[in-house]
Parts: sequence; C-alpha cells; structure tokens
Amino acid sequence: MRKFLVVLNWFPKGRKSMRFRSRNYINSWGRFFWFAAFIVSTFVLFNGFSYSNFRFLFGERFEPVLKFARKTPTANAIVSGEHPVTQILSVRETVLLPDQVILFLKYPRSARLFTKEELDCVYLSVHNTSPVPRLKQSPVRVDTEQLGEQIVRCPSGPRGLLITVGSKSNGVFPAGPTHHWDSLAYEALVDNDNTTVVFVKGLNLRPERVSNASRFECVYGEDFSRLKLVLRSEVLSIAQEIVRCRTPLIVLNSQKKVNSSVKVSVRIKGGGTLPSIARLGFLSDSGRDPLPTLKPHETCICTMARNQARFLKEWVIYHALIGVQRWYIYDNNSDDDTDQVIESLFNAGYNISRHIWPWIKTQEGGFSHCALRAKGSCEWIGFIDVDEFLHLPSGLFLHDVISNLTSTITSSGNISIGEIRVSCYSFGPSGLKQIPKQGVMVGYTCRLVVPERHKSIVKPEALNSTLINIVHHFHLRDDFRFIDVDRRMMVVNHYKYQVWEVFKQKFYRRVATYVADWKDEQNVRSKDRAPGLGTRAIEPVDWSSRFCEVTDTGLKDRVLRNFTNPKNFLLPWQTTTNKKAGTWFVEEENTNKVQEKE
Repeated sequence: MRKFLVVLNWFPKGRKSMRFRSRNYINSWGRFFWFAAFIVSTFVLFNGFSYSNFRFLFGERFEPVLKFARKTPTANAIVSGEHPVTQILSVRETVLLPDQVILFLKYPRSARLFTKEELDCVYLSVHNTSPVPRLKQSPVRVDTEQLGEQIVRCPSGPRGLLITVGSKSNGVFPAGPTHHWDSLAYEALVDNDNTTVVFVKGLNLRPERVSNASRFECVYGEDFSRLKLVLRSEVLSIAQEIVRCRTPLIVLNSQKKVNSSVKVSVRIKGGGTLPSIARLGFLSDSGRDPLPTLKPHETCICTMARNQARFLKEWVIYHALIGVQRWYIYDNNSDDDTDQVIESLFNAGYNISRHIWPWIKTQEGGFSHCALRAKGSCEWIGFIDVDEFLHLPSGLFLHDVISNLTSTITSSGNISIGEIRVSCYSFGPSGLKQIPKQGVMVGYTCRLVVPERHKSIVKPEALNSTLINIVHHFHLRDDFRFIDVDRRMMVVNHYKYQVWEVFKQKFYRRVATYVADWKDEQNVRSKDRAPGLGTRAIEPVDWSSRFCEVTDTGLKDRVLRNFTNPKNFLLPWQTTTNKKAGTWFVEEENTNKVQEKE
C-alpha cells in the first residue's frame, strides 16, 4: 500500500491551468509506468536468479538466508472421511524397494512417536480420490532414526496403489513423494574438509574407475525441478556411486539451520537431476582439518549385516578379547533381533552402535560412509563380515600385530602404510548339520586349502578422496601404500559355507553393488557364488561334507584354551554379554582393551 501512496504523491498540486495540469498528469502517469516496470523487473530479477548468480554479482561476502516455502495447513492435514484435523506427522519421503517400501516419517517437536503396533501400512488407489484404503497391513519394522523421525518398512502392495501410513486412532496420513531405489541420491555427509560426499544410485558408472567430474554438478535445495531456485556447486570427484562436491559457503555458515531441510543431489549437465532424499548430515569433526593426532580408539571394525543377530554376540565378544575397541554395525533391513542384541552388548560395556542403512546393493557406499564417520575416532578400522573372524596365530593382540607390521616396514623403507590386506580362508560345514552350540570358531574346522581373497584394515585418513572400494579394500592416497600380511601373523577365518540352514540365506540378496544376486542367471561362475549350486536354494545331499580339503583347528584351539570359563566350561558368548563377568579375562581400567590372564 505504501508504494501506491508514494506514486500518488507524484501527482501535481495547486491551482494550475487545465492544459498545464493535463501535461503534468501525462508526465506523472509516464513516471508511474516506469516506476511500476522497475518494481516488477526488480522482483523478477531477485526471485528468478539462482543463488550462484548472487555469488557472481555480490561475491563471497553476500550471504542470503535460505528459506523454504511452508505447506498450507490443509496439505499437512490427516486424510479422513470428514474434515482435515491437526497434523500429527508427515510422510516426508517414500522409497520403493523390490520387495518392501520405506517411508520416512517426520513428527512435530515434542510429539510422541507411534509404536509399530499403532501404525498401519495403508494402500490407496492412485486415481481414486476417495480416502478409503484399498488394503491395510502391519509394518515389517519401525525404527527411530533420530529425534522426531522414524523409518517404517512396509510390505510391497499390489501394483498401482499409493502407499502411506495411518494410525488406528487418527486415520490415514497423506502420502509423501515417491522414489525408486535404483535412481536416487540417498545419503549426504559433510566431510571434515568441508566437502560434501553424496551417495547415489542410478549413474551407472564403471567400478574402480574415476569418472569425468566436469560432466556433473551438485545441487542443494528442496525443489530440484526449478534449477533457478537451487544452489549449484562444483563436483570435485566422482567414482562408482560416490560424488564429492564443493560445499557452498552459505550451507556451511548456516549449518544448524539447514541440515534438516536442505537436500543434495547430482545433476548431469545437459541432462536431468537425480531424485533425492539425501539431507545433509554433519560429522562431529566437520570443518576440523587436520584431524587430531591422538584418536580415542586404536582398532575398530565396521560391517554391514542383515539378520545376523544370533552370530553378533560371538563376533563382538571375541574381537573385543583380541583388542578391538569400537564396532560400527550397518543394519541392512534386518527383521530379527539385531537391534536388541546390539543394545544388550552396548549396555554390557561394548562400544558398539547400530546405523540404519536400508539401501540395497550399496555395500561399497556403506563402507565409505563408515570410513568417513570413523576418521576422527579410529586409528585403524577393519572391514569384515559377521561370519569372518581375525585369527592371530602369534597370540598377540591386534594392535600389537598392526604396530609391529607398520613400524618395521615404515622404518626400513620410509613408506607410510595405509592398508593391511589379510588373506581369507573359507571354511565348510565340517560335517555338521546343526548350528554349532559353542559358536562358529569351535564348530567349523575344515576349510579349502587356498585362500579365496583378502579383507582390509585401513587408516581412514589414508583413503583416496574418491573413496573407491571393491570387495572390502580401498584405493589409497598417493603417499600411502598397502601391505600383504604373512598368514603366520594374521589371517581371516571366513565361515562362508556353514550348515544349510544358515547358508541358504545368502540366496536372498547380495549386498555388494557389483555382485549379482545368486538367483540371477548372471556371472554364475563368480567366486562369490558357491560352486555347483546354480541359482536355486536347494540343499545338495552331500552339503555337510563339501569344501573340506584340510583340517584347521588353530583358532578353535586358542579360543578353548584362553576363553573357556574354568567353572562351567562355557565360552563368554554362551552365557553373558557382560565384559566384567567371569574370571578368565580382565578389563583395563577406563578402556575397552581386554587381556588374557597369564
């Protein structure tokens, strides 16, 4: 209204002749026209330009504040047969997997989160405006990701139906935007050097190759369909399914404001932009470069697991006994008691955390994500599976073996060691038809003669900035090298071919990006597969006697000799998860190092 008052003040005042007044009216209306044109053009200029244009015009010191349009109350209301009611939660994103649907829920502050029993997976007709559900099912699982956020996994419904959630007391909630898992930017972290690392599916880049970064750009914002309203930034490197971007200063300077609202994606120049649910995450040491020289943990382990609850206890407790101090578990859509086992181990004193990682065929991306998180906490981190156990025939602790290996080679050759590669022996069912009660290390004692591959223990800061990794080993920076460990010092016992009840689960889905699922008629001669099984999970008659070329009781003997409770003859994982229980091992004060008694 004020603008029109200003314009009105331009009209001539006082007594003047009609001719003079008429001429001034013409001039005034001309001024009004140009003034209105100036206002309109200014509005278009400042709303149509992208933030990169602001940077071009005003330089680095200009820092606009990111603001995003709010939805109307009606859009956030619960769908019911009557009138919209107060918002209780919103379905922020929906991702379609081959056999499940993942829904990301967002609650208002201080709101109580629904339990699994209170929620329904609701399937609506896409073309029918009626809010009446076509189908309701119970969720497969409900996880709390962080304060005010939940991840709900629903069964895949009939084709053509829209999937959302509802509560038994509040009706059906509006569906969120839906994406397909195989064409998506799904995670994003700001590294300690302030670059953004984006994890994506759908670019179809070649494995173990660095791609041309100039063909891509990163975009930050909410609505990627309107490129004029997003921040654009340079892609520094791109390889496999990981993109490293230069983070815009406005995002870094507004860290606390934008990390829950700004999404990141990757755009192919001259092409389209990947759909995204990747909201910026910040590491605890983001912006702190170089990293501290003394880290809290000398040795850590990271793994990606699905439905490994019954084996986790043995795996964690044993590795604690040989010197591992920290465990990162990336839970890849488990529906067993994995979360409860991890919680019980944590409550018993083990420094273990569960990270929800619902993305399929992304083991390489998950390990890279884990390496970023561990960079500020772990001197060395091993990447092994839950059916793989580090065996140290020398009887030393893990950190002593690593120290001996790296110090000797570095002092003799003036080389920085960034990766230790450990050979893997693959064990067979060893004549068993039931899961061994004392655990896999004692139960399985027959293996193949020749190691199949290797696994790696790495220094996180030694990794190449592209974070390329294949089959558990990474590409390193130019100033670091890897070493192969003598099998008399350290080896991985891989209990790969267990009793059929366990082994057949491998047919469900392989977690690695570039490894074909065993049910697919693709790469049927891959070393990842079990020879002679084909593509169907049918137990061979002689399964229990297969993959047995040499008896190896090295790790079994050490476990029974050093870790058996002399009172009840049980192993630690057979009785309790309490590190302080039992008399066969003691814990150093204020550390996670466990030592054997003399």
